Amino acid sequence: MTPMEKIRRLQQSGNFQFTKSLGQNFLTDENILRKMAVAAGLTKADAVIEIGPGAGIVTEMLLQEAGSVLAVEIDKALIPFLQETLDHYPHFTLWHQDVLKADLAGWINAQLQAGFESIKVVGNLPYYVTTPIIMKLLEEQLPIDLMLFMIQKEVAQRLAAQPGTKDYGALTVGAQFYCKAEKVFDVSAQVFIPRPKVASAVVRLTRHQTPPAEVPDPALFFQLVRAAFGQRRKTLLNALGTMPDIEDKDQVSRRLEAAGIDGQRRGETLSIAEFARLASHWRQL
Repeated sequence: MTPMEKIRRLQQSGNFQFTKSLGQNFLTDENILRKMAVAAGLTKADAVIEIGPGAGIVTEMLLQEAGSVLAVEIDKALIPFLQETLDHYPHFTLWHQDVLKADLAGWINAQLQAGFESIKVVGNLPYYVTTPIIMKLLEEQLPIDLMLFMIQKEVAQRLAAQPGTKDYGALTVGAQFYCKAEKVFDVSAQVFIPRPKVASAVVRLTRHQTPPAEVPDPALFFQLVRAAFGQRRKTLLNALGTMPDIEDKDQVSRRLEAAGIDGQRRGETLSIAEFARLASHWRQL
């Protein structure tokens, strides 16, 4: 079935209605599916987790290209349709769960033990929960090699941003600490049903083999990042005054000076390496 045929069949089943609160926008363009498959570099040696399969449009492409596919869907109304249309694939697994609560580690370990060479995650993510999903996957440090997401264009630009740009922020640093982030291509609102009110893009996150900076205390590193971006217009000297172990600006000034960082700079100008250097000096004074 074509994507449009799948959507019509789902609607005619009488068991499903688009739920705005779940951010459901189903892809209708087969060319976009092909581009996603190429961008993910899918092979039969890959085990893939799909977040939010919806009508199973992206899922079917994954099943044709990859060796094992787990689809995690939160909307129970979609489960019977996905089972009916995709259960004939022997390498298809479907979970009716919230991906933020799902035990992905168990499934991933089973796939690696079964001999799959690479773990990948693909999804047309609901815009309202994009950041929590991405940060869960990164912070849990699961052995995921690549993630390919269809997300709001603005968020894709933030993930792939460079220091000193308006899109660079705490999400950028968090993602790029773990992965190489690339905005692969833009996607028109016209290829979705229903059409979203925002532009979309596909972003690829490829996990670093070696971290871009040595960070002995990741918790402190990310605490400094959050403080630096907490109020973007503030200089580092003022923004870092919110750190819990700080009593006055002189303490902040000394720590910035020890790290070789000008206190009049703002958080969006610091590279990951500079944040790491600041974290390494922070508790030495």
